Amino acid sequence: MEILHKSNIFIHVTAGTFALILAIIAIISNKRIIFHKKVGKVFLAVLSIVILTALFGVFIFGRNNFLLVITVLSGYVGFSGYRIIKAKSNEPKMLDIIVAILSVSTVFYFLYYFKTIGMIWNPVVIYSTVGGLLIIILYDFLRYFIPKTKYQRLWFYEHIYKMIGAFSGLLSAFSGSVLYMYKPYSQILPAVFCTILQIGFIIYYYRKFSKQV
Repeated sequence: MEILHKSNIFIHVTAGTFALILAIIAIISNKRIIFHKKVGKVFLAVLSIVILTALFGVFIFGRNNFLLVITVLSGYVGFSGYRIIKAKSNEPKMLDIIVAILSVSTVFYFLYYFKTIGMIWNPVVIYSTVGGLLIIILYDFLRYFIPKTKYQRLWFYEHIYKMIGAFSGLLSAFSGSVLYMYKPYSQILPAVFCTILQIGFIIYYYRKFSKQV
């Protein structure tokens, strides 16, 4: 089991590092649509490996359960960000609803055992991560009630927010693990940086689309 555990960690770290590189390439190449899409698909595939190895770490090798929430956050927003760019609408899809419910259930599982997991991560990081995931899932349910005439390009802004959000989760986990001596700043600052990226890209494209009207 020790060999398997170390192998799982190696694959997880390697895939996570590769996913971060792919995410940066995708962000930089956002205007090269075809290339951006191809990199994005590879990013999601590698992110799946990160998620799978993290789940192995939690449920098979008994690692800290907060990794489960980080995994669910990055995995869910990455999945939802991909789904919304495919659908380009807020029409309810059974697969999206099922994944959202499973994600919420996972978070409540984490909260239920909150007192027994050990506060390895800073409470500010824990509460902000859990709260951020719940807010995103709540929005994903509420968006089904937005009239299609008003929804319009919201799907595009959702894609931006969620894909950068997936990158943010990976970056915070990576930075927090490597620069653990600087916690909680090594976990919080990457999230702040990615939030600025989200806002910047959304404002840029909102102004761009407004000029085209």
